[in-house]
Amino acid sequence: MTYHEVIYEPGPVARVIMNRPEYRNAQSRVLLEEIDRAFQEAADDPEVLVIVLSGNGPDFSAGHDLGSPSEIADREIRGWAEDFVGVFDRQRDTRIANTMRWRNNPKPTIAMVHGKCIFGGWMVAASMDLIFASDDALFLPSHTQYFSAPWDLGVRKAKEILFQNRFIPAREAKELGFVNQVYPAEALERKTLAYAGEVAQRTPMSLRQIKHSINNMQDAQGFTTHINASFMTYATGARFGQPDPRMVQGKRQLSPVAQALAKLQKPGHS
Repeated sequence: MTYHEVIYEPGPVARVIMNRPEYRNAQSRVLLEEIDRAFQEAADDPEVLVIVLSGNGPDFSAGHDLGSPSEIADREIRGWAEDFVGVFDRQRDTRIANTMRWRNNPKPTIAMVHGKCIFGGWMVAASMDLIFASDDALFLPSHTQYFSAPWDLGVRKAKEILFQNRFIPAREAKELGFVNQVYPAEALERKTLAYAGEVAQRTPMSLRQIKHSINNMQDAQGFTTHINASFMTYATGARFGQPDPRMVQGKRQLSPVAQALAKLQKPGHS
């Protein structure tokens, strides 16, 4: 299978590497589709025991692609439906359906996070079983589309951080239980792959049983119902159902946060 924005390396510990370093691995439609295909390829390969997701370049992911040239070209070629149903379907397919598939992949998954992990990057990392981070990693949680933050951080801490809309340093994220391990940046890959290699020595069925039972416990507490219900509220509420006040002569005006992310995603930004 050919990939353009992802590097896929099969093996007992399969690597899925987001490969848009010039855009800080901003999540284009193509990138998300290729992550999805790579995870499915790994799931279908009996030689793969563990999957490690990471990103090339200075950051794990700067979130949703807000308008890189390749993303705009893809939209022009394949189109985006802009009516209510089209927007709903696009949000569901590219933010929820795929993320839940990654969460429920039958094989253990690890996000190896360095640099910034922002909004959409948080969503992707949150859908993995484990998160190993460099000591300089910064996480900006999302609370739209994939509403996992209360499960990831705890109810009151999620409210505190989301109200502030602030970054969470790696060590604080570990204290909160979102991150499993924090390593010096130069040791992150070595330590993560060593752990993944150890897990890959277990029998495949034992790994599957552990993951299934723990995910099932979380679902019994309402995780999947909450994610789907919150997305329905988000998607059918004021965000899509009412005129957007941030419109200037029919064109959407980016919020200050989105403007900052768009700047971060420009090539050459440091």
